[in-house]
This record gives sequence, structure tokens and C-alpha cells, in this order.
Amino acid sequence: MSADEKRGSVVRRILLGSRLRQLRESRAITREAAGYSIRASESKISRMELGRVGFKTRDVEDLLTLYGVTDEKERADLLGLAREANTAGWWHAFNSVVPSWFPNYVGLEAAASRITAFEVQFVHGLLQTEAYAQAVITRGVRGPNVTRETIDDKVALRLERQKKLVAENPLKLHAILDQGAVARPYGGREVMLAQLDHLIEMSEHPNVTIQVLPFSQGPHTAETGAFSVLSFPEPDLGDIIYAEQLTGALYLDKAEEVSQYTEVMESLIRDCPSPAKSIDYLRDWRRAC
Repeated sequence: MSADEKRGSVVRRILLGSRLRQLRESRAITREAAGYSIRASESKISRMELGRVGFKTRDVEDLLTLYGVTDEKERADLLGLAREANTAGWWHAFNSVVPSWFPNYVGLEAAASRITAFEVQFVHGLLQTEAYAQAVITRGVRGPNVTRETIDDKVALRLERQKKLVAENPLKLHAILDQGAVARPYGGREVMLAQLDHLIEMSEHPNVTIQVLPFSQGPHTAETGAFSVLSFPEPDLGDIIYAEQLTGALYLDKAEEVSQYTEVMESLIRDCPSPAKSIDYLRDWRRAC
């Protein structure tokens, strides 16, 4: 897989959208005027600039002309980015078994260099064993048309995502697990024992940090629940906050919002026992199970 493919089509859309917004604003052109130039609405321009839709080459060409971009190399680079942004990632093969809002997250996850995550309900998906994932997904799926094949495909996607932790240039993962996430049983005793063993084993990887936030710590600052901070190697792409909900997800990238979530995450890290003491807790909890 090439470096561009690893970077992910979602990130390419975000990068291109951000650059188009910068060019539009530098010329003091309204979104309404930009939309008119490509026979589209103001909201379409907004979605393009946020990286939430694909890009037609003709639309990008027309916008670059409107924004006064005449340098051939700059135009070629941006048009190339537009073509790459429409390339489907490997995760699109699983689109039929995941919610419509989730593939964007998988694309961001695949492109991230670091993820810091707080989990309340269960172990983070990148750290789940196959049996534990099967139990979590089986418990969480809803609807009359759910089949065993659907569940198996969801598990397969989760396991495929985990490969990034052991890749040549692995993702750095810092997982903060509320005590409830490791104490709440999924799949029975043997499944939980294996899951705890897996957490202890994964903590030995230099790119994986695990901390457990005990109930004895009392109230914490993450009042709204689980969320993740995704960081990327591209200097033009800032951190993105991901917060999953029952019927959708939030993707936040405004500096002031990211700052608030980052402060909460840093507070959680400070409130937790050290990674070494957290792993000691997991060993003690395993013996008690």
C-alpha cells in the first residue's frame, strides 16, 4: 500500500476542502458566489470545504479559476488531490454492515498517526480480542434484519482496523479505560480473562499506552462520555475530535472545541494511575475474576 493510500481518502478530502476554503477567503468570495460558479448551492460549497463530499474534477477546475489560481503546478497538485480524494479505501467493502457515519471515522483512523481515546462502556475497539468483539457487537446490534453474517463482517472490520497497531509504522494509541470498561463482563468469564490478558500483552508494545481510571478517583472531567482525539502527520491537518452517539457521531475540528476536549483528555490522563500501575490493576483484576 502506498503512502498516499495509507493517508486515506477522507483526509485527502479534508485537506483539499481546507485549501479551497483558504483560496476562496483570500479572494473575499462568498460561498454563494462559489456555488453559483459550479452550478451548486452554498451548502454544497460548505460540505466540500469540510471534506464531507467527493469532488468532481470539473468543479475543482472551475473553482481554481474563480479563485485566480493560474500556476500550473499548484493547479495540478490540487487536481491530483481531488482525484485521490475520490479513491475508495479498503474499509468501503464493509459499508453495507456499518452505519452511514462510521466509514468516515475508519478513514480518519487509518490516516491518523496518534489516537488518544477515553472509553467508558467497553474496551477500545483496537484493543479487543475477536471473542470479546463478537460479544460486544452481538449485544449492540439492533434491527430485524441482523444476521450472523452481518455480525461476522462487523467483527472482521474491527480486526482489520487493529492491523495498524502492528504495522511497519504503527499507530500510537493511548487508551484511557474507565474501570467499568474492564469490569463489565462481555461474553462470559473465559472471554473476559482472555481480554484482560490481551490488554496486558498489548501494553508491552512501545506504541500502545493503557491507563485505567478507577472508581475510587471519584468524578472526572469527561462528563459527556467517551471520545477520541485523532492526530495526523500532515502539518496542514489539525486534531479532530470524534464522539460516537446512538444514531450518529460528532466530528469536531474547530480549534476552540478541540482545545476544550484536549484539556479534558489531559485531565483524565493526570487523574489516572500511571500506565505501570494501571497494568498492575489489570493483573489484580484478572486474578480476582
